[in-house]
Amino acid sequence: MEKEYVQSSNVEAVGHDENTETLRVWFLNGSVYDYTGVGQMEYEALRDAPSVGSYLHQNIKGQYPYEKVG
Repeated sequence: MEKEYVQSSNVEAVGHDENTETLRVWFLNGSVYDYTGVGQMEYEALRDAPSVGSYLHQNIKGQYPYEKVG
């Protein structure tokens, strides 16, 4: 999965697998999470949001199943 680096005080990069609808989030603290069921449009909205951390908190966390993968 390709890493797309973002400007954020909390998130280092995001990536998305369109086939499996998996969103991967690399945090600056070194942890990595996968969120499942995230469509391409939702991923693009996250990646392009003025505040990636705020968008993640408001629209992804608690809305999609996730697991810590790193």
